Amino acid sequence: MRLLAKWIIIALLFLALPEIISGITITASFGTALLVAFFWGVAQSLVRPIVLLVLLPINLITLGLFTFVVNALLLWGIGNIIQGFSVDGFIPAFLGALILSGAGMLINAIVKEREE
Repeated sequence: MRLLAKWIIIALLFLALPEIISGITITASFGTALLVAFFWGVAQSLVRPIVLLVLLPINLITLGLFTFVVNALLLWGIGNIIQGFSVDGFIPAFLGALILSGAGMLINAIVKEREE
């Protein structure tokens, strides 16, 4: 149930991103937003850890800040894969990844608080 709630909240956030950041567009379809949120979750749980492990030396040198670059590249890649969702460059991807990361931390904190 919590996973479904997180998925829907992230999808709603993806629908709001074009209003916050110019350069990110998504069709008005909630189905597209759900698909993008699904791929974002898969990328965050499967692809990101592998990429961060491979790029561990760079991440250590930058004190973990390179993680934001990896997240931006993942978001940009998802924008190139899913029709109806596009990210027009690295800067919008970086800003979108920052917002998504912050929202993800907030969602996890709220869900964790409800568990206790």
